[in-house]
Amino acid sequence: MNELITAFSTGIAAFTATNLDDLVILTLLFSQVNATFRHRHIVIGQYLGFCTLVIASLVGFLGGLVLPSHWIGFLGLVPITIGLNRLLNPESDSQSEAQLELSSSSSLISFLSPQAYSVAAITIANGSDNVSIYMPLFANSTPSSLLAIVAVFLLLVGVWCYVTYKLTCQPAISNLLTRYGNGFVPFVLIGLGVFIILYNASLTPIALTVSCLCLTGLVKLYAMNGQVATSSSVEIRG
Repeated sequence: MNELITAFSTGIAAFTATNLDDLVILTLLFSQVNATFRHRHIVIGQYLGFCTLVIASLVGFLGGLVLPSHWIGFLGLVPITIGLNRLLNPESDSQSEAQLELSSSSSLISFLSPQAYSVAAITIANGSDNVSIYMPLFANSTPSSLLAIVAVFLLLVGVWCYVTYKLTCQPAISNLLTRYGNGFVPFVLIGLGVFIILYNASLTPIALTVSCLCLTGLVKLYAMNGQVATSSSVEIRG
């Protein structure tokens, strides 16, 4: 019994210490919910990303096969790309909102949707240091303690999602995020990606700058192609 109590308290302490920054990221993500980016995408993505981190920690604990941190750091390019897209193509969100209300009710589509995987990638990239903390924690646990810790982790992921969702429901916070969120979120995502890459020493500052410039060009090119495709389809219908 004492072992389980210790495991529960250890799980709560470890999760809180390694996921406090996720409260900010999740709050910002929940503030961006619209017709194509739903609450379930955030919850599913958060669970997918966190489960990946736990599995990586277990694999590393059992076989020493964890990816080097500088490889995981490359996932920082995902929030940078999302941030650049929102910054350079703000109209793309409203266009996709109008187009995709249709099939979003399917849970399978939500599970396989790129929105959920984008959230999962952000969670993994932002949690790259979690693996280095969870591995020794798991290594010093008995099987029953390990199960209890993982159960606590999964429960607290849901608590984190619920707390941040309720924060965005508060009128003061909701009004603030509605007024400034769309302009603020792209810079937060870009800053998060830059921090992840530099923290994990995945790229030098110069290489990171060049990568960001290349991504900027690709994002603009993608937006231009999307506009051409949209106008062509409108002309065909006309």
